[in-house]
Amino acid sequence: MSRMLGYCLTLGTTDAWAAFSLVVSARLSEAERVALAYAVLSSLEHDHAEATAATALRSAGSPLPPFLGGLDDARFWASLASRSELKAYALASFEAMSLKDQAAFLRHISEMEIAA
Repeated sequence: MSRMLGYCLTLGTTDAWAAFSLVVSARLSEAERVALAYAVLSSLEHDHAEATAATALRSAGSPLPPFLGGLDDARFWASLASRSELKAYALASFEAMSLKDQAAFLRHISEMEIAA
């Protein structure tokens, strides 16, 4: 692993780091990978650590304002969002709805469950 790290640092390419990730997955235990990720993220400034972790987890970030209609933009954002982002925005959106819209949404979800 130390030689592989040296190769990646020497090459410094995206391909080298992608290969490093594959080798790490094959050679280190999950606990070792967690410790390595923690050590590296802890060495960064908070903003860089957060951005790096979000990128690694394929976080979508905040939804963009809708261009025209909204639903297509929302579906596109949702296709990029992490599970925790989906849950957070779904709950916040539901809570921001009027009682009438909440009831309509719950009916819609119930109909989807029955159809499935």
